[in-house]
Amino acid sequence: MSIREIPAAAITDAVEALCIEANTRLPADVKAALDAAEAAEPWPLAKETLGLLQQNLCVAKEKDLPICQDTGMACVFIELGQDAHIDGDLTDAVNEGVRRGYEKAFLRKSITADPLQRVNTGDNTPAFLTVHLVPGSGCKITVAPKGAGSENMSRLAMLKPADGVEGVKKFVLDTVEQAGANPCPPIVLGIGIGGSFDHCAALAKKALLRPLDEPNADPYYAALEKELLDAINATGFGPQGFGGATTCLGVAIEQKPTHVACLPVAVNISCHVTRRASRTL
Repeated sequence: MSIREIPAAAITDAVEALCIEANTRLPADVKAALDAAEAAEPWPLAKETLGLLQQNLCVAKEKDLPICQDTGMACVFIELGQDAHIDGDLTDAVNEGVRRGYEKAFLRKSITADPLQRVNTGDNTPAFLTVHLVPGSGCKITVAPKGAGSENMSRLAMLKPADGVEGVKKFVLDTVEQAGANPCPPIVLGIGIGGSFDHCAALAKKALLRPLDEPNADPYYAALEKELLDAINATGFGPQGFGGATTCLGVAIEQKPTHVACLPVAVNISCHVTRRASRTL
C-alpha cells in the first residue's frame, strides 16, 4: 500500500485561504436558512431586523469584508487519511496558515497567549486544531471561526441518566433562555449528547459543522432536533432579542455511547453568522 505525501506548505496555503473565505462568505445552507426565516417572519420589527442582517452580508460580499467584527478563534478540523503523510509539522503548518490569512485579510486578532495574563498574540494564533484519522489518503480541512459572544453562552452539564430526554430538552431550553440576546440571535445550536465530559463538548462543536439542511441520520435524533428548534423559536426572543418567531435557524445533535451512570449534554451556541469553509487536498 502506497502512502500519499502531502506537503506542509499545501496545508498552510489551504488554511490561509479558508480563514479568509470563512470570515467573508456565509455558507450556502446558513444563507438559505436566513432567507427562509426572513420570508416567513410575521413580526414586522423582526422581519426588518433580518433584512438588516441580510444587508450586512451583501455589503461584506461586495466589499470583501468580514461578515462579523469578531473574526473569532480559528477552529480548524482536519480529517486525515490513514494512508496520507504530512511532509512537515502539521500544527506549525496550520498556525502559519492562520497567521497569514488573518494578516492578509486584516481580520481582527483576538487570541491571548495566556487566559489570565491576557496578552494578545498579535496574529490570532494558535489555532484550535482537531485531527481525526479516517480511511483513505485524503485530507479534508475545515476552518470554523468562533466568536466569543456565542461561545461564552455555551454550557455543559453532567445529567443523571434518570433525567432522560426530558432533562436534555430542559437543559437546552434553559441554556437558550439564559443566553437571551447575548449570542446575537438568530442562533444555531450544536448539541453533544453522550461520551465523556471532554468528548461531549467536542461533539457539540462538531455538530455545528453539519449543514443546516442535513438532519441527524438517526430518525429519533432528527425528530428531537426538530422538536427543539420549534420549542426554541416559540420562546419569542427573535432576531437580536427584539421579539419574533426566528430565534434559532437550526439545531444539530451529535451523539455517542456513554457510561451507564452518565448523561453528559453540551450545548455550543453559534450566532446567525455560523461560519465554516472546507477544502480537500
